[in-house]
Amino acid sequence: MVEEEEAALIERIAALERAKSAAAAAQARATALLDEKRRAAEAAAGVPANKRARGLASEVALARRDYPNKGGRHLGFARALVYEMPHTLAALECGALSEWRATLIVRESACLSVGDRRVLDEELCANLSALDGMGDRRIEAEAKRIAYRLDPQAVVDRAAKAASERTVTCRPAPDMMTYVTALLPVAAGVAVYAALKRSADTTVDGRSRGQVMADTLVERVTGCPADAAASVAVNLVMTDEALLAGDPEPAVVSGYGPVPAAVGRRLVAAAVTDKRSTATLRRLYRRPGSGALVAMESRSRYFPKGLAAFIDLRDQRCRTPYCDAPIRHHDHARPRRDGGPTSAANGLGECEACNYAKEAPGWDVTTGVDDSGTHTAEVTTPTGAVYRSTAPPLPGREPPDTGEETRAA
Repeated sequence: MVEEEEAALIERIAALERAKSAAAAAQARATALLDEKRRAAEAAAGVPANKRARGLASEVALARRDYPNKGGRHLGFARALVYEMPHTLAALECGALSEWRATLIVRESACLSVGDRRVLDEELCANLSALDGMGDRRIEAEAKRIAYRLDPQAVVDRAAKAASERTVTCRPAPDMMTYVTALLPVAAGVAVYAALKRSADTTVDGRSRGQVMADTLVERVTGCPADAAASVAVNLVMTDEALLAGDPEPAVVSGYGPVPAAVGRRLVAAAVTDKRSTATLRRLYRRPGSGALVAMESRSRYFPKGLAAFIDLRDQRCRTPYCDAPIRHHDHARPRRDGGPTSAANGLGECEACNYAKEAPGWDVTTGVDDSGTHTAEVTTPTGAVYRSTAPPLPGREPPDTGEETRAA
């Protein structure tokens, strides 16, 4: 009896996995149809071909509760499957492929002509039984092999172009750590790793190999010893009670997120006592009850710079819903050309992609302050869908409502 129940549960899990794949295929079809209708409507309205469907990727991302860059991938994935890769779409629809494995096939065929892409699609996915047991790496390797056989020059050209996409990213890791990731051309990446490895091979001081490599990376990038504060601004926001009176309320490191109060105090103590670094204190004022940032003491004569810092501290990340990208632009919700003021209320911290997306026709962003004093933003897309964003609260427990503003150091 128990075995029968477990077998039924396994079958249910498998059925749900097939349903997820089928739903992904249906999403792809709907996305491609939306793209087709939007382009047709804008063509009829006289919109130039190179400006049609601007901002559509961001709309798709919002509908899927995803970040904007991923919206572009969803849109490209849908176009490729529906118009160029019918066998891959069919395999996804019946559950022979997961959405991720279908994505790998689409990605590895992106450099090919439409004709060659269809050949790859047929060779790899026409026989559904051949896909049984193939994992991510094998699917990816097979798609690469076929692509290179069909058009080796296209694959080589794509590899050369990839060097222009080199970048460095930072994201939180567990236990007060961060992942700093560099996407580099293979020769440069191997050289960086080899240099760090060589430093570890010649250092014997009680640290582990990985610790030496990490410390060497920090020292060579910042120019400072790994145990010294770097000469760059790191905004740490915490309440005066947490800083001076041992209150356990977590602090916030701008660009990272919440950190334990004890860690915040340790960071402050290290910056204050280390003569190689400089620490400054700036008072922030939060609204009782909501924790909304309402004012900031400015130490700069140049108002726009102070206002930009205020928006950075208030918003912390891009204010578009579901987008956690770092702030790159300080934008007017109501555009300057329409009389929008340069103010904290009308200002939004946004990433580059979201700022440009809302410039497309049909987008509208409004800002305000709700009953709790929290800054809000509403994004309306060309289809009329509305998405709401609120600024995160500052650290601090909710005090008794006295009607007075409290301070966070």
